[in-house]
Amino acid sequence: MIYPQNFEQKIGFDSIRHLLKDKCLSTLGQERVDGMNFSESFKDINEWLEQVMEFIRIIQEEDSFPDQYFFDVRPSLKRIRVEGMYLDEQELFDLCRSLETIRDIIRFLTPTPDDEEQEEGNSPYPALRRLAGDIIVFPQLITRINNILDKFGKIKDNASSELLRIRRELASTAGSISRSLSTILRSAQAEGYIDKDVTPTMRDGRLVIPVAPGLKRKIKGIIHDESSTGKTVFIEPAEVVEANNRIRELEGEERREIIRILTDFSAVIRPQVPAILQSYEFLAEIDFIRAKAHFSIQTNAIKPSLEDKQILDWTMAIHPLLQLSLAKHNKKVVPLDIELNLNQRILIISGPNAGGKSVCLKTVGLLQYMLQCGMPVPMHERSHAGLFGSIFIDIGDEQSIEDDLSTYSSHLTNMKTMMKSCNERSLILIDEFGGGTEPQIGGAIAEAVLKRFNEKGTFGVITTHYQNLKHFAEDHEGVVNGAMLYDRHLMQALFQLQIGNPGSSFAVEIARKIGLPEEVIADASEIVGSEYINADKYLQDIVRDKRYWETKRQNIRKREKQMEETIAKYEEEIQELEKSRKEILRKAKEDAEKLLQESNARIENTIRIIKEAQADKERTRLARQELADFKNEVEDIEKKSQEDKIARKMEKLREKQERKKDKKEKAKTDSPQSATPKIQPVTVGAPVKIKGQSSVGEVLEINGKNAVVMFGMIKTNVKLDRLERCTPTQASPKAMTKSTFVSSDTQDRVYEKKLNFKQDIDVRGMRGNEAIQAVTYFIDDAILLGIDRVRILHGTGTGILRTLIRSYLGSVPGVEHYQDEHVQFGGAGITVVDLK
Repeated sequence: MIYPQNFEQKIGFDSIRHLLKDKCLSTLGQERVDGMNFSESFKDINEWLEQVMEFIRIIQEEDSFPDQYFFDVRPSLKRIRVEGMYLDEQELFDLCRSLETIRDIIRFLTPTPDDEEQEEGNSPYPALRRLAGDIIVFPQLITRINNILDKFGKIKDNASSELLRIRRELASTAGSISRSLSTILRSAQAEGYIDKDVTPTMRDGRLVIPVAPGLKRKIKGIIHDESSTGKTVFIEPAEVVEANNRIRELEGEERREIIRILTDFSAVIRPQVPAILQSYEFLAEIDFIRAKAHFSIQTNAIKPSLEDKQILDWTMAIHPLLQLSLAKHNKKVVPLDIELNLNQRILIISGPNAGGKSVCLKTVGLLQYMLQCGMPVPMHERSHAGLFGSIFIDIGDEQSIEDDLSTYSSHLTNMKTMMKSCNERSLILIDEFGGGTEPQIGGAIAEAVLKRFNEKGTFGVITTHYQNLKHFAEDHEGVVNGAMLYDRHLMQALFQLQIGNPGSSFAVEIARKIGLPEEVIADASEIVGSEYINADKYLQDIVRDKRYWETKRQNIRKREKQMEETIAKYEEEIQELEKSRKEILRKAKEDAEKLLQESNARIENTIRIIKEAQADKERTRLARQELADFKNEVEDIEKKSQEDKIARKMEKLREKQERKKDKKEKAKTDSPQSATPKIQPVTVGAPVKIKGQSSVGEVLEINGKNAVVMFGMIKTNVKLDRLERCTPTQASPKAMTKSTFVSSDTQDRVYEKKLNFKQDIDVRGMRGNEAIQAVTYFIDDAILLGIDRVRILHGTGTGILRTLIRSYLGSVPGVEHYQDEHVQFGGAGITVVDLK
């Protein structure tokens, strides 16, 4: 059931019909568009949608689909049911071409005789194949029509022996007339009666000669006509009058023979008319499906996951008419995400005027109606759609002078019909629920009606500004609030639906934007009271905060995706590294095998020399033993050499991998290092540098395992095992000056940073990634300033933050040890970190 009668006009489906008609190839498909109706049969709707989706594939993937000739000759076929009636040449020609199209479509959709064993399930277009399954084609009829019509649709000369005789006589008589006229014309031109460029012409089906009025007496014959200017008369010479009369007779005979042929052929067709009309129903259906497919391509429509129950779970749904309208101005529609299910059957949408509430309502109504008419709908493919037994809509102003109905009365009439007819399989769509009368009683009646809808288990989408309906949705199961979002800072609607919270009307903000005097706004605020204004403000804040956190959540998802991609990239690089390692090992084994083979050859050669020298057995044994020792020694050397080679290559690959991962690492000094010097102990006054760094300093004093080193103007404590003795070149005054120069500004900043540095950091309440980032900066600063011990306050909680931080600390080279703080000072809630 669809209510009211102008339902299609209210949701814009009449425009959809008009667009579909424009895409049809003939009146066959247009009639199908007019007959398209709402259905609640899951089987039928699913089949219709499958047919359209298959035809979309045909349009996008096939080039040979036969859609050239879609002619509607049904009126002509129905006419010849009467005895004695016949199809004329054009009608017969259209019948032939359209029957050929039906035959070719059936061939396209149905396997050839060679593929008869192919099952329907293997067909690329199973739904369309089922549609074409019982359709009859008429190959013999097509052949017979082609035997009597030429390629231009005219009756052939050999359609009958009598027609052939008539046309031959016509040609002969016309030839004799032409020759006679040519003779008369040449004679008249020679005598100057007619100009040289004049040729015979046709008047009333008779060949005549154009002559000037003053010379018409010069040529004997019948005057048939004169030009509009009166400067030319057309004379039929007496010599050809009889021949022209004979042509007229033959033309009459030709027409009668053609009619006889067409009448006889129509008599042959007459018994087959019902079957032919059935085939044209198939052609009409194909034209209709084709139009829906082209419209679906134009609007990017798809078949959602269809379920035989009441559900509405749409993602990125788009109003197709709005989409086409905005596309003309290079604009895009804001897609709609909406969900109705057994737990939230009725959605109460609130929000500012011109915020998109009515568009949302119409989008739901139009797309659901399109779907149940067998049309794909523009939404994301992960959407789920159900079926409803009836759809009711109340939108717009329905006041009627004739029926003595006001706007509110018409709304109440609609409410009465809906309450009487709706059930758990109904979908109701109501715009501005309760509007049109005094707000308090209007809101109360609307709430009472909404209560009845909810009790009946009805599904629906309702827009309103009434606070009591928003409260009803919060307090009753099955009803849920939704808000059309509004940017309070830019003062513009976002046209986005957000389910879960009611929306604000932003009445005060919109009034202020329009320019209403501030004192008027203040008076209005005072009239409704601060409680109402604050409640509306709190509602706006809730919506704003939810939008903020939703954006945060989306950003987190985006970063997680980026992180997953990065991990996948590194895993791929590790696999490549492992592959390279295996390749190096394989090459090393090959080289070792080659060396062993050469060694064996050397051994055999030595033995041969010994034998040739005819040495005694003891000497031979000693020689073999020496060679065996040589072989083992070579194997050991080669093995060590290959392992060193592999280690060097692996080290190079690891270094390359580390350079890719660590973007902060800077290029090292490019001066080539000489041979590794002998390691010398660190003593007072010796030039040293920290391992892995280039800055050269001087040891001032050594205290146990620590040393005091002066790097330029900075004095710092460093562990002895972190220092290495410099070569004479590195320790030159020039090198020391260059590598340890620090500006006075830098010294001041470092000194100030050390004075202000706090050895405790509190990360309680932070998210994991935020806490790790804060701890990273904190540890870096502590190492830079030479701090020995710091404390990290992370709390106990679930222990996740503590685990993350300690996992990070275990990967920092500058961290020597970390442990829980003493129980008296915080225990497991604080991690104490000792730095190198």
